[in-house]
Amino acid sequence: MRSLLRRIGIDTRYLLLSFPLAVIAFCLMVAGFSAGASTVVVWIGVPILGATLMLARGFADLERRMLPEVLGRAVARPRYRPAPQSAGFLRRVVNPLTSGQSWLDMLYGIVNFPVAVVTFCLTVTWWAGTVFGLTYPVYGWILEAIPDNNGLPELLGLGDSALTGVVFNTAIGVLFAITLPMVVRGAALVQSGLSRAMLTGVAELHERIDDLAEGRAAAVSAEANALRKLERDIHDGPQQRLVSLAMDLSRAQRQLKRDPQAVERMLSEAITSTRETLDELRALSRGIAPPILTDRGLTPALAALAGRCTVPVELDVQVEGRFAAAVENTVYFVVAETLTNIAKHSHATVCTVTLSKTGGVLMLTIGDDGVGGAHVAKGHGLSGLADRLRAVDGELSVNSPVGGPTVIVAEVPCG
Repeated sequence: MRSLLRRIGIDTRYLLLSFPLAVIAFCLMVAGFSAGASTVVVWIGVPILGATLMLARGFADLERRMLPEVLGRAVARPRYRPAPQSAGFLRRVVNPLTSGQSWLDMLYGIVNFPVAVVTFCLTVTWWAGTVFGLTYPVYGWILEAIPDNNGLPELLGLGDSALTGVVFNTAIGVLFAITLPMVVRGAALVQSGLSRAMLTGVAELHERIDDLAEGRAAAVSAEANALRKLERDIHDGPQQRLVSLAMDLSRAQRQLKRDPQAVERMLSEAITSTRETLDELRALSRGIAPPILTDRGLTPALAALAGRCTVPVELDVQVEGRFAAAVENTVYFVVAETLTNIAKHSHATVCTVTLSKTGGVLMLTIGDDGVGGAHVAKGHGLSGLADRLRAVDGELSVNSPVGGPTVIVAEVPCG
């Protein structure tokens, strides 16, 4: 009940304040645009238009300040291109005319006026109907009895006509009171929707473009880091083993006739080295595209990761079915890298991996009882995970105080 009353109060205040602002803005925008457009050929109109656009920006900023409380979320403010530092007076006057959002602000000041008139009238009408209808029993007896002028009983409202009038008007007040939240909320959403579309639409589009560019850059960075790591691992592991294997086989070939027993020992060592190299290559391939993930899905793949980890893992997978390949690969990679970091650096005795789905988001939670101190700063292993998650519009949060425990939460949109 309290939240409903608060919502009605916020919407009512917004609509009542918007009306006088809309009237003032409409008069200034129409007058400024008319005067500026009619005199622009003699250059007098240029500063008039510039001043009008700056006024429109001010009114738009006032509206943007009120929108978050009505919409329940923050709104973006467009980036108005400032004039260069070395710009002269004329360049600064003309600068607002070069911004498309400035013209939208002025157009909003004109278009918003009729909408504000309608929403204001609806708000005042419903509040008046509610207040006067519900309080009618307080003064209605007297109003109903005065016209009859039949003496004290009628004056006190004891007649049938007085009672009927009170009941009817009170019922009207109850009807207005019941529909007041819906009408006021609807009017507020209509007006705030127009404001959001005209005053923040360009800014939200720019933010989305920036997010996509950041995600693309993060994907490129994550892939580049993964390729560098793979190259380094291959160079330090299998490549060195293969070089050593080639040298051993060459030496065995030269000694085949002179010392067959030594050659047999070398071949045995070469076979062992070959098996170890194959094991390393299989381990590296798991980080790229593990067959178990491709063939059977996340649950068996994560179970395999948990089984190979040197720290005991409590695995709880609460999702079923398959997801997009990019989503499954991201979740697998995050779990694989995190478990590797836990095994190397955390000194933990146990860790937990939980995968659940909330709405259209996969929630991956990994915790351990280790020494803590993990963070996503550049140059640390977790920064690569953050980049990989941003590439699929995901997020990574790390809570790891020194001394532990560590909790890592990854959110991966899954459509």
